[in-house]
Amino acid sequence: MIIVLRAGATDQDVRQIEETIKGKGLTAHISRGVERTIIGAIGDERNLDPDAFEGLPVVEKVLRILAPFKLVSREFQKEGTVITVNGKRVGGKALALFAGPCSVEGRDMMTQIGERVASAGATFLRGGAFKPRTSPYAFQGLGEEGLKYLAEARDRTGLPVATELMDPRDLDLVARYADVIQIGARNMQNFRLLTEVGKLDKPVILKRGMSATIQEWLMSAEYIASEGNQKIILCERGIRTYETATRNTFDVSSIPVVKSLSHLPVIADPSHAAGKMALVEPLAAAAIAAGADGLMVEVHHQPEKALSDGPQSLRPDAFTQMIGRLRKVAEAVGRTI
Repeated sequence: MIIVLRAGATDQDVRQIEETIKGKGLTAHISRGVERTIIGAIGDERNLDPDAFEGLPVVEKVLRILAPFKLVSREFQKEGTVITVNGKRVGGKALALFAGPCSVEGRDMMTQIGERVASAGATFLRGGAFKPRTSPYAFQGLGEEGLKYLAEARDRTGLPVATELMDPRDLDLVARYADVIQIGARNMQNFRLLTEVGKLDKPVILKRGMSATIQEWLMSAEYIASEGNQKIILCERGIRTYETATRNTFDVSSIPVVKSLSHLPVIADPSHAAGKMALVEPLAAAAIAAGADGLMVEVHHQPEKALSDGPQSLRPDAFTQMIGRLRKVAEAVGRTI
């Protein structure tokens, strides 16, 4: 349920409505705009009578949210959310560009790649310190050492860093170094992990699960938002289908669908969707045309020697050239890079 207050509502008015909501066993989420204050009543709405609020002089209207995901829905917030991290934005007219290697492999490589992608127009630096791999014998990441290299690259480039969190036990460690925390596809429905990152005051990239429906994806975002953290960035990275020509099947339709259902920004990861470097650019262009708020692209200076995901990683020169061409696509749909 959404309770929209009239202009001029006082703090005392807000507190009284909040206490009424809490007294019925629900949670109150308050969103203060320039002209209006909106209060979301989250929980079992059967315990809450809309008439208890509609008769109040300070209340403009009461709306029931029909979607099972409440806080992340367009019904709860009409305007698209814009998330700002150290001066870099995700959402709005300018596209966010997350770029860097799949895995942090060393100090020098991280700094070198960071400088190259920054000069090409990247706004965030990505790299994995903890890597979820299909094989237990594959490279699993450098752990805290890798996080330190990411932080050093941030200091050199000025780019905020994004890295994956796999285990709630590593939350404090990862949060100490990362500006943006990524929840990977394999953990999209790790509800304990989602609950823990929901308690942070730090942006979270939530990748769509390999076999997840759009509603399941948004419900996972709701887990994070329900704990108080609404700095959520959704990421379409391809889903598993019967097709074997690509690593995953890039569901480009999910981008406009999700943007119609949710106010959260949506980015696309064409690298994981394609699994092949030659397909990254066309999928990136399709994502921008479909309304994505940004891209996440894997870049490595020697893809043939990369410890993970080399076949889908672009060389820095190729990344630079791709961004130049994608600017034309962005301009065609009223966006900028």
